Amino acid sequence: VATMPRVQTKKGDAAGSEVRHHEFKLNKSAGQHVLKNPLVVDGIVAKAELKPTDIVLEVGPGTGNLTMKMLPLCKQLIAIEIDPRMAAALHKRAASSEHAHKLNLIVGDFLKVDLPYFDVCVSNTPYNISSPLVFKLLSHRPIFRQAVLLFQREFALRMVAQPGDSLYCRLSVNCQLLSGVAHVMKVGKNNFRPPPKVESSLIRMRPHNPPPPVNFQEWDGLLRLCFTRKNKTLSAIFKQTNVCEMLEKNLRAYYALNNTPVPDPFPSMKELAQQILTGNDFDGKRSAKLDIDDFLKLLHSFNEKNIHFC
Repeated sequence: VATMPRVQTKKGDAAGSEVRHHEFKLNKSAGQHVLKNPLVVDGIVAKAELKPTDIVLEVGPGTGNLTMKMLPLCKQLIAIEIDPRMAAALHKRAASSEHAHKLNLIVGDFLKVDLPYFDVCVSNTPYNISSPLVFKLLSHRPIFRQAVLLFQREFALRMVAQPGDSLYCRLSVNCQLLSGVAHVMKVGKNNFRPPPKVESSLIRMRPHNPPPPVNFQEWDGLLRLCFTRKNKTLSAIFKQTNVCEMLEKNLRAYYALNNTPVPDPFPSMKELAQQILTGNDFDGKRSAKLDIDDFLKLLHSFNEKNIHFC
């Protein structure tokens, strides 16, 4: 994993003049932290591996330090910026470039915008939208080639955590089910203006194409259940009254949707769940130690008995 060096901006350089020229109060609560170190900017652009035929999506371009580096390297750049002040500064900055015609600037909320086609996504991510941004990207069709995304260090490490790691969680499993995820660069907080309170990391995400043949809504429903207490045994989790009630409700819904006669007496969900777990050697296992294949097998085991999680 690379670590980018610090650079002091000199009075006469381009990055320095950009920061002074577009000086306005940044909204920390909205996750506004402008990337100011040109070496880090160059490093991120290099990791994006842009091709001249690429359509690039940039989320949260700010005043355009990344944007201006990428414009010469791609066919088109679609930048989505929620702050009109930032968008105006970027528009003014790009206007004098010979590549200005490549920039399509959208002023709006990334989470509410219908995304167009793109090949590569690059983002100095507003940290308060990290998780919804990841899953909006991974659900986008057609599937893009790759994304390079800056996140808070702990969030980034959760994305790449492996079974048994202390940070292993539902985010880890979901990201790795849908994509190849790699931690590619550490970025210190002093590379931003204003500096955030925590360190950052650059993640590379390459969606699996084709995507795995799994109902993601149901898959995520199972994971939400399993990771409520990731160090508890699955047997203990599936004995909880609220879990058994949810399973019974879903099973009754399955019978109704499929016009299947409801068994009388109705099976005990606690007993049925324990039979499924024991029969597939899951009863003593804990979510913190299970990998993707284990969770796929667990989901299949319940589905075989017509028990679903959404």
